[in-house]
Amino acid sequence: MMIFWIFVCITIFGLLGYLAQALAVHGTMKCNGCESAGSDKGPEGFCPPVSILKPLKGLDDNLFDNLESFCIQDYPQYEIIFALQDYNDSAYKIVRKIKNKYPDRDISIIVEKCDDGLNPKVNNLIPACRFSKYSFILISDSNVLVDSNYLKEVIRHMKDPDIGLVSNIIRGVRGRTLGSVFENLHMNSFIAGSVCFLDRFLGMPCVIGKSILMRKSDLKAIGGFREVKDVLAEDYVIGQKIYEKGRKVVLSNYIINNVNEYWGFSKFFNRHIRWGKLRWKIGGLRYFSELLSNAVFVSVLPVFLLGPSKLTLSFAALVSCFKIGCDFYIGRKIKADINPLHYFFSPVKDLIIGIIWFIPILSNTVVWRGNRYMIGKGSILSPCPESEIWAWRLRVVQAIKIRMA
Repeated sequence: MMIFWIFVCITIFGLLGYLAQALAVHGTMKCNGCESAGSDKGPEGFCPPVSILKPLKGLDDNLFDNLESFCIQDYPQYEIIFALQDYNDSAYKIVRKIKNKYPDRDISIIVEKCDDGLNPKVNNLIPACRFSKYSFILISDSNVLVDSNYLKEVIRHMKDPDIGLVSNIIRGVRGRTLGSVFENLHMNSFIAGSVCFLDRFLGMPCVIGKSILMRKSDLKAIGGFREVKDVLAEDYVIGQKIYEKGRKVVLSNYIINNVNEYWGFSKFFNRHIRWGKLRWKIGGLRYFSELLSNAVFVSVLPVFLLGPSKLTLSFAALVSCFKIGCDFYIGRKIKADINPLHYFFSPVKDLIIGIIWFIPILSNTVVWRGNRYMIGKGSILSPCPESEIWAWRLRVVQAIKIRMA
């Protein structure tokens, strides 16, 4: 019975932490008197030209509409640079259609094979940045869908000369498969809550690369994109380096949509293994707080350790209901595009995330965009040997992941 009450205490700790995240989301959304992603309040008289860098590889869900949303911005002057590695990339035909549809827009397509680093996204950004012509650059991923006032909303923060970087809250939308529903539930709860909590209560910048706006001079001051060419978490590291230079890193309450529509379960599983390894290598012992704060996973452990009983099952069910309610509340605050019934999958998703949590401690290899790496401290990447013990361990881990998927 003592073991059960220990798990109860840990679970309560996790629930309190998640309540703090919900409060952080609430406070962030109320910041500056704006709770809507569709606010039309913009910075009067401050609309400097912006270069939008869009690194591309392959076909993401809703790709044409995602990219098109950047071509219809209500903004006086900006350019869009689509960056790819080769003409055979399936995204190339899409960006050609975009460019032909909007001949009046300043759109460039850069196709350049760049092998400067091990991070494939940064290899796209290096030539795109070199080609850009404006002093403000905005990095945006291909699976991002925005409203027409997006640029006006994010640029207004840069009116303060002390601000070096602006990132955004991310909202997962359009889940049509189980993997997509899981991804959107996680993005609209753990991801949104953690980013707001770290920013609002701890003053710790946590930059996610779906949307990053900064001055080119600040990027140059930290060594440019080449400084993060061998880093998996290039977005987080860029934010940290700019922050260490004495510049402010702010989180905009303007929400951007991350379209996850037709994900399979294996894509969800593999993505969060990679993200878990990233956070383990960056956070170190702080990574253990994620397990302790996963209240659903912790509350279910007594069922397996002590056996199913009225007490253990009731406790797990009560915690799951509480978590569903909190997820629904955060979803309402960020106006998430989620079927209310899908929130009942939230405890299942948390159980899967709890299982995934252990994998980064056992393995330090990642597969990303068809490339295999070893990940070290600070998410530094290095080539993964194809022989000896590393290859053997990789094959074992991959076999386990395939069976679980």
